[in-house]
Amino acid sequence: MSIVQVSLPGALRPFAAGQALLEVGSGTLAEILLALGQAHPQLLPRLLGPDGSLRPYVNVFLGADNVRELGGLTTQIPPGSTITILPAVAGG
Repeated sequence: MSIVQVSLPGALRPFAAGQALLEVGSGTLAEILLALGQAHPQLLPRLLGPDGSLRPYVNVFLGADNVRELGGLTTQIPPGSTITILPAVAGG
């Protein structure tokens, strides 16, 4: 199986058993997120809204490219890639 690494920031690690880096099979971003959700059910609701779309405050990067500009959830993530999930930070 071809593997993709998923890097999580500290704010999301409690929902993934404290892990900073997860490995899942490659595929579309939607398939990868669903695989993460199967392994870590508390993580998925923080990434996807009730309608299954990427939450507006969650940014996912494939390298330096925001996947929203590449095709969103239909973006094909090549084997060996690392995606980074970054929730937006607000406050003052």
